[in-house]
Amino acid sequence: MKTQSHTAPGSRKSFLKKALMAGSGLTFGSALSGSLSTLKASESGKPDSVRGGKNGCWAPTTCNGCASWCSLEVYIQNGRATKIRGNNASKVNEGKACPRSHMGIQELYDPDRLKQPMKRTNPEKKRGVDPGFVPISWDEAIDEITDRILELREKDETHKYMMVQGRNSGLHPIIYDRMTRIIGSPNRINSDGLCQEAGKLSHWYQCGFWGFPQWDLKHTRYIICWGTDPVSSTRQVSHHNSSWGKMIARAKVAVVDPRLSATAAKADEWMPIKPGEDGAVAGAIAHVILTRGLWSKEFVGDFKDGENRFKIGQTVDEELFDEKLTKGVIKWWNLELKDRTPEWAAERAGIPAEQIERVAIDFGRAGSQAISMVGRGPVAQPRGSYNALAGNALVGLVGAVGTEGGNMSGNPFFNEPLPGPDDYLDQTAKNGLGHPTIDQRGRLDLPAIFQNQAGTGMVSNKAADGVIDKDPNEIKVAISYYGNFAFSAPGARRWEKALGSIPFYVDINTHPSEVSWFADIVLPAANGMFEKNAPVVRHGNRHRHVTLHRRVVDRLWNVKSDETEVPWMIAEKLAEKGFPNLLDHYKTYRDPETGAEPQNGEELELFATKHITQNYWNPDRHRGGDKFESWESFYNTGVWNSDPYVLKRRWGNMPTESGKFEFYSEPLKRAITQHAEKHGLTTDQVMESANYVARGEQAFIPHYEPPVIIDEGNNDGLILVDHKSRLNREGRSANSPWYYEFKDVDPGDVANQDVAKINPKDARRLGISEGDDIVMSFKENSITCKARLWEGVRPGTVAKSYGQGHWAFGRRASLEFGKKARGGNNNEIIPAEYDRLTGTSAYYATVRVRVSKA
Repeated sequence: MKTQSHTAPGSRKSFLKKALMAGSGLTFGSALSGSLSTLKASESGKPDSVRGGKNGCWAPTTCNGCASWCSLEVYIQNGRATKIRGNNASKVNEGKACPRSHMGIQELYDPDRLKQPMKRTNPEKKRGVDPGFVPISWDEAIDEITDRILELREKDETHKYMMVQGRNSGLHPIIYDRMTRIIGSPNRINSDGLCQEAGKLSHWYQCGFWGFPQWDLKHTRYIICWGTDPVSSTRQVSHHNSSWGKMIARAKVAVVDPRLSATAAKADEWMPIKPGEDGAVAGAIAHVILTRGLWSKEFVGDFKDGENRFKIGQTVDEELFDEKLTKGVIKWWNLELKDRTPEWAAERAGIPAEQIERVAIDFGRAGSQAISMVGRGPVAQPRGSYNALAGNALVGLVGAVGTEGGNMSGNPFFNEPLPGPDDYLDQTAKNGLGHPTIDQRGRLDLPAIFQNQAGTGMVSNKAADGVIDKDPNEIKVAISYYGNFAFSAPGARRWEKALGSIPFYVDINTHPSEVSWFADIVLPAANGMFEKNAPVVRHGNRHRHVTLHRRVVDRLWNVKSDETEVPWMIAEKLAEKGFPNLLDHYKTYRDPETGAEPQNGEELELFATKHITQNYWNPDRHRGGDKFESWESFYNTGVWNSDPYVLKRRWGNMPTESGKFEFYSEPLKRAITQHAEKHGLTTDQVMESANYVARGEQAFIPHYEPPVIIDEGNNDGLILVDHKSRLNREGRSANSPWYYEFKDVDPGDVANQDVAKINPKDARRLGISEGDDIVMSFKENSITCKARLWEGVRPGTVAKSYGQGHWAFGRRASLEFGKKARGGNNNEIIPAEYDRLTGTSAYYATVRVRVSKA
């Protein structure tokens, strides 16, 4: 097999020239030479229409570069996208767009994209071994896929089918849920279960919503950012970029993070914490707020005689406190906070006690105009649920719950659910759905709580172990789409082994990624930002918007929409072969305007989008927010906005069991107790099995859990702080030249390099100099990158951005396509560990790695 060595990226001007040539269809075949030759271009992808004309026009769509889902406009000339801007019609991102959105055009016109279906000819599935992909037609690909599905059904083995979902839209139930259930499998695995659920748990048990908050930056007086960099990599990035400068002119910001992030660089307080000790600092801040009498009397309540009895080390009689709109503040004090002084926290967190106290006082004085922004840092850890509970509890103490300048839940929205599949489940499907899931959720050490029910959450990364060990069963057929777990999940090489062991695996993707390398069939996906129709939902800036992906450009290649066109073709072929249930179900997705049944995948996509959004564009069904007169009017605008958030609307009417903000959670207690009873054990035994230190009632309140740092018994190593770049389109931007050219926009990083940022004190001890090639390793896995000596990282830690280290994805992403990575993928040295209450993967500050010169 021929190989192609990496050459340094050319100038931006030369790249744009080549990109424009590719966009005009002039030089596709030669663009994928050498090791990419089996992924060569199709001859049949010529445009069938021209949009925009030579003078061009702006068309609305939605960015899919991260979970912010910003509403955008794309400038279209002769059917091609040439420019991006924010959509002024959105009240969430208000016409603003971050760097990720602009990079979307390079992703769209990347000459290394998958261009037509491919079939594997080499049965050996291994990194570095050429799969021998050869082009096939869509009909041939779908024919083979449906044969494998029907074989499972004939053998009553539908539970041996698995669906893996990556980035998705509001149409994801069509392929992810409806198709999987009608086939008859319980094995639906998605990317949300990798990194999001622990943060959601805190909002559910304290505030009554399972999701993420929004924050009123325009009116806040104080923000604590816990392991998050809002201007770079959290939700609502475009809004944060446009609002942060004005906000810091009148409000104070404290950043709790071992790394000097872009946000920390402009903050009033940088608190370079020892990794994982966020819960200690949050507890100490709560302690100061209570002992100093800074809690909200209006929201929390007060002692009946007005005397503050919150004294260091002293318990309080609950009868002496008149609690108003919260539940359990005295229990929280007695069980946890009475001893959590700033000095106690300083000893653990490695930051000054006086700084902790100062931040606590300023936060408390800001009152209801304070924000506690709990990010991925403290949450994506082995005990992250309790860090999340501790950080989020602070807004309850100061009454900053749904207030001007505080934390808020999402605004109401009115999506119409897609038709359900129950009428199309035959006995074979029902039998399959009765089997346990491949991710092993609900076992003793994996409570995997979703809302109030243990065992119903998702442990997505654990699915790799289930596949490898064939536990609870073998997986014989799997389909994944728009994801790359062999790159994006901790313990990434486990996914290589898992996918390589599946007898028949299909990957639907835009690029030839690491997971594609192990596929038997590779299907080229439409780019969600430019080449498909679908709704998505996000909130921010005190509004909710429902914004549309739109098919705004001509498809250059023979690609299909992953969530609609591909499952429709599968449904048609299954019907031809005697199993019509899936197609019959899809035909119930009628056009709300005409009542017509879909006749193909494009109509399924359009009708489903209209169905979900009909309460926004149909004036007869209007329920709030923007009002449109027709589907056409909504489609041409591209976004619906909710009414503004109603301040304090949940005060006294919180959607929790008590109707209050809950510091002590009876529902959490029941969920853990239910899991214990299922296994015939006590709640303390469950907590021990799931690797938490809490015992008794402490498990039901925010409390300090010592961090879990996995090492090899060698304290000379450095704790890896994984962080996200403002240029990451969720790992999909690594084949874009701009990703490398502008990488130094992230503090401490270097253009055209992949660097690990090391404090000079540690570098001297390890004998490492600036620019050295270094190896970072844990057990048998290692990655290579460059050393960057930088005082913006806490001693004892090494900070490295996620995003580089692809060995497949295109010629720029790798040094040698299919064999040798460019830079290092953090997830190859981060072991697979979990916040076991929720199943969230532990990415952050979880492992102590060995660092040495290469």
